[in-house]
Amino acid sequence: MKKSHLLLAASIAAAATACTNLERSRSLANPNVPAAVTAVQVCSNCHGIDGNSESPNFPRLAGQQPAYIAAQLENFRSHQRSDPAGFFYMYGMSQKLTDEQIKGLADYYSKQVPKPVFAKVDGGKVLEGKEIFEKGVPAKEVPPCMACHGPNGEGMATFPRLANQHQDYLVKQLDVFQDNRGRPNTPMTQVAHGLSMPQVEAVASYMQAMPMSK
Repeated sequence: MKKSHLLLAASIAAAATACTNLERSRSLANPNVPAAVTAVQVCSNCHGIDGNSESPNFPRLAGQQPAYIAAQLENFRSHQRSDPAGFFYMYGMSQKLTDEQIKGLADYYSKQVPKPVFAKVDGGKVLEGKEIFEKGVPAKEVPPCMACHGPNGEGMATFPRLANQHQDYLVKQLDVFQDNRGRPNTPMTQVAHGLSMPQVEAVASYMQAMPMSK
């Protein structure tokens, strides 16, 4: 066999080995790939290796409630959740995931350590947002955010962690809830309708700037 043929055969063999290396695989259709590997090799492109995404286009998943992550992945997989940005990024990613893979990803991210968002904040907005988070807007029958999301924004079960989430991401999601676009069957649709845009920006600003809970 010619030397060039030997080199070609070796390259093909190496590529085949890489494709079957479960510790470096990017296959979303292989249930044998560990969830941590999928998180590092695939999900990290948007959400960061440790779930602390740098871009406000993508939510931070570090320390997120596992039940919430699982529910959202299931909703993407079934196309029940169809908000524009969500389905653009997540439909293809989620369609081949098994229930066990979804559970594994939820567990992986829930165990990652959240980090603060280093961004400039408007002190006045933060204070206004804190008031809404803790007391709601009684005049508009908007309940306190902490009633469902916890006193430190840590979330509870299927109610997500909001602490240290990107302000811009939260504003966009509250806008989705207000217009009832692609996120059905959630109490947030009713809650968000009572908030003006300045109030939405204020509460999102506070959630981004929330002090790290001990």
